[in-house]
Amino acid sequence: MKLTVLGCSGSIPGPDSPASGYLLESGSTRIALDLGNGTLGAMQRVLDPFDLDALFFSHLHPDHCADFGALTVHRRYRPSPPYDPRARRLLVHAPDDAPERLAALYAPTAAERPETDLSDVFDFRALGTEPVTVGPFTVRAVEVAHLCPTWGFRVEAEGRVLAYTGDTGPCGRLTELAAGAHVLLAEASWEHHEDAPTNIHLSGRQAAEVAKTAAAERLLLTHLVPWTDHEAIEAEAKATFDGATELVRPGATYEV
Repeated sequence: MKLTVLGCSGSIPGPDSPASGYLLESGSTRIALDLGNGTLGAMQRVLDPFDLDALFFSHLHPDHCADFGALTVHRRYRPSPPYDPRARRLLVHAPDDAPERLAALYAPTAAERPETDLSDVFDFRALGTEPVTVGPFTVRAVEVAHLCPTWGFRVEAEGRVLAYTGDTGPCGRLTELAAGAHVLLAEASWEHHEDAPTNIHLSGRQAAEVAKTAAAERLLLTHLVPWTDHEAIEAEAKATFDGATELVRPGATYEV
């Protein structure tokens, strides 16, 4: 299973990175986890978006879903696609209000928003606790603690496991999500401080505590907010977790 980081900036795109988005490949199957600001452009460097087999949204904040509008334009209006996008609609696994929320993102005008329907090129499926199979991938969603309904994803393929936290504050379900994972792709938005708001984000130390408690093999830190000290976040994570730990970089690839 191959992971490509399309973008790893948290909250907003950074000067050197799109917002959150990750591509996973196994054999000829490709799925994406989130598609934040700028990630569709990054995807086109490595993959024709028409070749994407499924898209999973952890939640619907712009830094995780904003490029869905651009993806809609691509699927509806790109000339001479390799196949009819209306005959092979893209699977979109997302929170249950995604069809309405993402239609509002795409709608050409406010007046047209209620009538906008994206089901001609997308097949929306509401996230739940039952595992989803896409080719060799099995994806299990685990609800986590954030400002809105948000899910982490446990992805299995080729006997390997990647756990992705999405956006979350500390919560007990993270241990379940990451248990024994070969790679934990964890958000680490800020340096640790005791008076940080709860149910929003993890610090570098908290992400490492999840990796340690869950006995994950490797920790990749992402969702790096542009105005935070990334080196300090990495240092506090390494001081807490003994396994391999690093900050991800936009465009980087990893074998899970």
